[in-house]
This record gives sequence, structure tokens and C-alpha cells, in this order.
Amino acid sequence: MKSKIKFLRIILVGIIGVITSAYIPYQLTPTPKIKTNKNTIVFLGNSITQVGKWQELIPNREVINKGISGDITTGVLARIENCLFAKPAKIFVMIGINDLKIGKAIDSITANQIRIIEKIKRLSPRTKIYMQSTLPVNESMLASIYKRLNNADIAKMNTALKLACKQKRVTYIDLQPLMVDENEQLKSSLSTDGLHLKPEAYLNWVNYLKTNKFL
Repeated sequence: MKSKIKFLRIILVGIIGVITSAYIPYQLTPTPKIKTNKNTIVFLGNSITQVGKWQELIPNREVINKGISGDITTGVLARIENCLFAKPAKIFVMIGINDLKIGKAIDSITANQIRIIEKIKRLSPRTKIYMQSTLPVNESMLASIYKRLNNADIAKMNTALKLACKQKRVTYIDLQPLMVDENEQLKSSLSTDGLHLKPEAYLNWVNYLKTNKFL
């Protein structure tokens, strides 16, 4: 009897481990702390941020890329301290699209985005916060795994974030005009799959930040 109970415990632990690793991989792979200086810029987000060659595009500043593929708002909350321990000058945050992908309610996403703002302010009061709008998608290009994503929900999420930024007195950056076509879809010329970006899109992105003196 004891051996059966022990065997069942082993099976249960294994099942829990598989579920956990599939759902929240960022908790199983701790994010290493980064060394920064007072002029450091951090880009924080998911795969859209991760793919950006930020240091190459902004060579005159120390730039740290803290994008993690598949990350969601709770993931950013769990690891943000590692991005802030050395008090970077600026942090550019874009997060939320994967929350929509897994069916999280917009109110819940916005609440987490507000928590991210509050946590940055608490941990690094002198760091300038830039909350960037979630980019639109090109719905006709999306694979079936992204079937929950649509620009109507993205627009609602961005509207809520813009209001939250006003209330929290942080800068909101609307990137949509850079990326959309005449139908308010992500330009196919700037995307690989209707969601992720080509290098040209990142160049446009950084030029916009520079033109508007965010960088």
C-alpha cells in the first residue's frame, strides 16, 4: 500500500511539473540580473521586443533587451526587479498581446499593466517609464494559434492603458500610426506572420522614438 502511495505521489509531481513548465516557463528559467548605469535604456516585453536589435539601432546608448518570447503581464511582474536593480534611466514596456492570446480579460490585463507601472515607480523612482501601445495585427495573415487576436480587442486594451498612464502620470506612446495600413491592419510589408515584425519595422519604431524625443 505504501509503495502504491509513493508511486502515485511521483506521478502527481511529474504531472504538475509538466503543466507548470508549459504554462509559465519564465518562472522555471530565472532571468539573470543585468548590470546597468545611469544612462542605460531597457526594453521590456515579449517576443516582439526580444527580436529587436535595439543596441544596433541605438548605438550611442547602453541598451538592454529584456524581451522574452511568450511573456505575459504576470510574467513581467515576476521578473521586473531584475531589470531595475541598477536603476536604468529609461524603460520602454510593451506587454499584453499574449494575455489576449490566452483569453485573459482586458480589465485584468490593464490591472496588471498598472501594477507594472507602480512596481517600477516603487523599485526605481528615477527611471522614466514609457508604456507603449500593443501593436495591431494583420488578421488575414495570422495562423490558427492566434485566432483569439483581433484589432478591436487590441484597440480596447490600448485605450484602457492610455487612460491608466494619464492617471499614473507616465508617458504613453501610441505606435499604431507607424504600423497600420489603410484598413487599420498591421502592414503586411512590416510583418512576417501578421503579428511579429520585420527589421524595417524596428527601424521605423526607433526613428519615431527619436523624432519625438523619447530617446
